[in-house]
Amino acid sequence: MDVIDRKFEKGLSQWNEKEQAQIMEAYEKLTHALNLSTITEEEKAEVDQAFEFALIAHAQQKRKSGEPYITHPLEVARICFVEMGLGYKSVIAAILHDVVEDTPTKLEDIRQKFGPKITKIVDGLTKLDGLYNVESPQAENFKKVLSTLVDDVRVILIKMADRLHNLRTIDGMPQHKKLKIAAETSYIYAPLAHRLGLYNLKSEFSDICLKINEPDLYDEIVFKLKDTQKERSKFINEFIKPLKLQLDSLEVPYEIFGRPKAISSIANKIKSKKVSFEEIYDLFAVRIIVDVPKEKEKSVCWQVYSIVTDVHKPIPERLKDWITTPKSNGYESLHTSVIGPNGRYVEVQIRSLRMDDIAEKGYASHWKYKGISNIHGIYDHWFDSIKEVLETPHNDAIEFLNDFKSNLYGEEVYIYTPKGEMKVMPKGATALDFAFGIHTDVGYHASGFKVNNKLVPMGYILESGDQIQVITNKNQKPTEDWLKIVITGKAKSKIRSSLKEVEKKRAEDGKEILERKLKNSKLDIEDNFEVLMKLLACKSKMELYIHFSDEKFDFAELLKKFSVDNGRLTEIKSEPKETIPTEEDRPSRTFSSNTKILINGESGEQYQYSLAPCCNPVLGDEIFAYVGTNSGLKIHRTQCRNAEHLMASYGYRVLKAEWAPLPGSSFNAMLIVHGIDDGPGVIERLTHTISSRMGVNIRSFSIEGNEGTFEGKIGLIVRSKEHLNQIIQSLAKLQGVNSVTRLDN
Repeated sequence: MDVIDRKFEKGLSQWNEKEQAQIMEAYEKLTHALNLSTITEEEKAEVDQAFEFALIAHAQQKRKSGEPYITHPLEVARICFVEMGLGYKSVIAAILHDVVEDTPTKLEDIRQKFGPKITKIVDGLTKLDGLYNVESPQAENFKKVLSTLVDDVRVILIKMADRLHNLRTIDGMPQHKKLKIAAETSYIYAPLAHRLGLYNLKSEFSDICLKINEPDLYDEIVFKLKDTQKERSKFINEFIKPLKLQLDSLEVPYEIFGRPKAISSIANKIKSKKVSFEEIYDLFAVRIIVDVPKEKEKSVCWQVYSIVTDVHKPIPERLKDWITTPKSNGYESLHTSVIGPNGRYVEVQIRSLRMDDIAEKGYASHWKYKGISNIHGIYDHWFDSIKEVLETPHNDAIEFLNDFKSNLYGEEVYIYTPKGEMKVMPKGATALDFAFGIHTDVGYHASGFKVNNKLVPMGYILESGDQIQVITNKNQKPTEDWLKIVITGKAKSKIRSSLKEVEKKRAEDGKEILERKLKNSKLDIEDNFEVLMKLLACKSKMELYIHFSDEKFDFAELLKKFSVDNGRLTEIKSEPKETIPTEEDRPSRTFSSNTKILINGESGEQYQYSLAPCCNPVLGDEIFAYVGTNSGLKIHRTQCRNAEHLMASYGYRVLKAEWAPLPGSSFNAMLIVHGIDDGPGVIERLTHTISSRMGVNIRSFSIEGNEGTFEGKIGLIVRSKEHLNQIIQSLAKLQGVNSVTRLDN
C-alpha cells in the first residue's frame, strides 16, 4: 500500500483489493483537480479528513452497480469542483452529503468534526424521515432542499451535482425507476439549473432525460449528428474562414469555433416546428470569445459584431443584446443570426472569456469574479421573489412546489415603471403579475392598468419595452379568478394567502353560527362534528364552518335527517331505491377487452384501471400506472403532458405498467395532418389511403382550409403503436402532405 493509501488504511481495510483500487482511483481524480488549483495544504488536509470520515461511515455500502458507495460522493465532489467551479468547503460537504441519511452518523458528529457551516449544508442535503402522513414525500423533501436557496445556494448546487452523477450512472436501473428520476429532473432540476445560469448542466440534464423518455428519437438524432459531422465541419470552416481574416485585424486574442446544439434542443425543434432533422438548419452555433479586460469587453464585442455583419448578411430582428442588459441570472452575450454559405441561417454568439465562463458555470463563476459579498446582487430580484414564496404559508408541499416552479422561468421581458425604472418579468407575465412584483399591497388593491398610456385588462400579457402604470383602489380585493390571470409564483402565493384569510374569517363566522344553532337545539358541539362532516362531505372543520357562514343554510331541514339521542345526532338511513343503471352510469373503458395490462409484473385485472384520456395510450407505447385518490388506476403514456408532474410530485403513486396484448386489441388514436390545399383531391387521397389501402376504421374526420394550406384531424381505431406509425408514414408520403403527427387528445 503506497503513502496515500496508508493514510486511509482503516477505511480501506474493509474492502477487497479490486474495490480499494476503485475507491482510490475516484479519490485521486478529485485530488488531481484540487492539486491543479490554488487551495492551501490546510484545506487539502480537511478534504482528506472528510474522505476518511465518509470512507469509514459508508463501510461495506455498495451502489446498485456493485461499486463501493463512497465512489459516488467522491464523484459528486469532483463535479462540484471541476464542472461547477465551487470551492473546497463544497467539496467537503459533497463528500459527506449522504453520511447522515444513509449511515448511523448524526449531524452532531459532523458538527464536532467539521463545524457549523458544513453541518448546515449536510443537513440541507439530508432527506426528511418519517414522511408517511403527507400527500407527497417527494414534494416535502424538495421543499426542504429548496428552502435553503436564499441562505446558502451551495445546498442546491451540490444536490444538482448529486443528481447529475446519478443520471450519468442510471443505465443499470429498471425503466420505471428511470422514468421517475427523469420526471423529477425535468420538472425541477433542469429549470433550476437554467435559472442559475448552469447551461451545461441544464443541457446534460435534458439530454439524459430525452434518452430515458424517448430513446428512439435520441438515438436517431445522435446517429444523424455523427452522420452529418463531416458536412457540418466543412460548412463551419467555410463560414469561419473569411471572418478570421477580419478578426485578426483587431489584434486581440480570440477563439472562434462551431458548437452543436444540445440533442434535447434539436428534439424540441423537431417536435415544436413539426419538421424532420434534415429540415433544421441551426444545428449548431458559431461562438467567438475574446480575451480582453472587463472595461474593454463591450466595445470589443460590438466591433466583432460589426465584422460578422460585414462579412455575412445579418437578420436584424434576430439580434439579442444581453451585454447592455444582462439576463437576470447574469448571462451576458451578443446573439445574432446571419445568412451564411448556401443561404443557411447561422446563429453567432459573441462574448468575452469572463462572460463565457459565467455562461458555462453560472452562479459559481459569479462567485469567482465578484466575490461572496456581491454574489447576491446578480440574483437579488429572483431571490426576493423566492423568499416571498418561501415565507408565504402553504397548505401542502405540492402547492409550494408549483409556486416555486413558476419562478423558474426561462425567457424574460423588460418592463418600465412610469419613472423609467426597469423591471425584469418572466415571458408571459401579465399586468397583474407586475403589480404583485412591485409590492404585495399594490397587487392586492390593483384595480386598473395603463400600458403605454392605454387602459388594458388585468390579464394583458406584457412585452419588452412596455411602460406600465398600476391604478389602485383600497376597496379592491383578490378573487379566485385572479389565480387564472397570473403566472408568477409570488403572485399566486400572495393571492392564495389573501383568499385563505377571507376563508378563515368566513369560517370563524360560520363556527359561531353553527355552535349557536347546535346549542339552541340542545346538542353537544364536539360530539356532532364528525356526523355533520360526513353528511356534508366536508374534509375539514373549516369547510364545515364555511357551510354555515352566510346563514342561508337551512339547519332545521338538515336536522330532519337525524334522530337525537342524549344530545347526539344519528343519521336516519333511508331505504335504498332500486334503479336501473343508464348508459352514463356504466363504467366506460377506452380500450378493448382483449388487451391486458401488467402492473408491477402482475395481471392488471385485480385493479380497477382504465386508459388515461389525456394521452390515449396504444399498444407499444411506453406506459406507467398512476394510483388516483378515488378513480382507480389510470394508464398513461410516459410522454403524456401530465407524466412529468405526476412522477415528480407523486412518485410513490406511480407503478410499473406494461402491455400483455391478446389478438384483436384495438385503441383510439388521433392524427393531425398539415399540407398544401389543392382542392377536393386531398380528402380523397387521405381517406383512400387509410380505409381502402390500409383497411383502417376512421372514427372521426374533419378538415379545414386556410389560405392555401389545410389542417385535418383524423380519429382512427388502430391495433398498436407500430400500426399507427405505419399509417403516419404512409400519409406523410402523399402528395401535398407536409406533416403528420399524433395528437394526445
